[in-house]
Amino acid sequence: MKIHEYQAKQLLSRFGIAVPRGLVAKCAAEAVQAADQLGGACLLKAQVYAGGRGKGGGIRRAGSPAEAGSIAASMLHQRLVTPQTGPEGLSVSRLLVEEALEVEAEYYLSLTLDRERGRYVLIACAVGGVDIEETARRAPEQILRIDIDPALGLQPFQARHIALHLGLGGSALQPSAGLLLNLYRCFWELDGSLVEINPLAKTRDGRLLALDAKCIFDDSALFRHADWAELTDHSQYDPLEVRAAQSDIAYIKLDGRIGCLVNGAGLAMATLDMLTECGGRPANFLDVGGGADHAKVVEAFRILLTDAAVEGIFINIFGGIMRCDRIAEGLLEAAGETGCRLPMVVRMAGSRQAEGRRLLEDSGLKVTWADNLADAAACIVRQLS
Repeated sequence: MKIHEYQAKQLLSRFGIAVPRGLVAKCAAEAVQAADQLGGACLLKAQVYAGGRGKGGGIRRAGSPAEAGSIAASMLHQRLVTPQTGPEGLSVSRLLVEEALEVEAEYYLSLTLDRERGRYVLIACAVGGVDIEETARRAPEQILRIDIDPALGLQPFQARHIALHLGLGGSALQPSAGLLLNLYRCFWELDGSLVEINPLAKTRDGRLLALDAKCIFDDSALFRHADWAELTDHSQYDPLEVRAAQSDIAYIKLDGRIGCLVNGAGLAMATLDMLTECGGRPANFLDVGGGADHAKVVEAFRILLTDAAVEGIFINIFGGIMRCDRIAEGLLEAAGETGCRLPMVVRMAGSRQAEGRRLLEDSGLKVTWADNLADAAACIVRQLS
């Protein structure tokens, strides 16, 4: 689960980490008011679920409230393209208007999960900012990684070691070590999969502030955080992905033209791999789940057909808990509702397979039956070539 920068900073503040003064603006007039409250000079930062905003024109400086209003008008309700959004970009519906600060030094900090080692890891660099990826590639020795024992958490001696690596010794040692411990507490208590501050800034008056912040949380922990639901900005997601999530369907929009309906995440991944191996381009990842009911199958099929890019449909079902005839009935209902005339290749195996096949072959739809995954994938690719 992702949240916006301004929301991440609100969370960091709750854990004692200082952030610049800032206000959210959803229109040019609000940007003018915010800039006036902040003293005139300010930064306007597009709030989207992607990094690289500075390189894409999503962070701009204004010298006065009037200029802030003009810049806000040019940024809001546009699509921001950054190195992380892809060419289609993301819609900008709000801006963070933030005070302009005199910065003496910038650092990089993040906490994430190293899945290979089964450890949380704290990553730090004495050179932060927009070129951190280039620093990691060109001078990896500047990047410090500290593994964190999950039973002990980040220890004070580790926090002091990191602070010294960043060059924050002397009178800055204890405050910076305290900031690191607070950052870990935020990460741990909020079930983070990533908490990143880039840059952490040291201002000319000696303060340490998170100039930018990114937080991503583990979706599996949503049941522990009832208030998280209101943090999600659905405008940052594909509408079909939002619709699928409301029906508990795992769906990710891709850039191909073969709509896929599969039950089971592993089988869905294998299906995408096989289609690609055969020269096809999947339009989506869609897993209805191993125990999907009739209604979920119908809704999944509707979602596939709502995607204008889909030119053919590939259905790959293993009927274990789920019966193949129930799947077929759901497909026929959805196809009848939508008037589907797209070519469809079906591979089903398992419980009541013969009954499911008979239903589809007698339906009058453009259905081709295949007995194995490789043949089915090759068939749908061939039909669309």
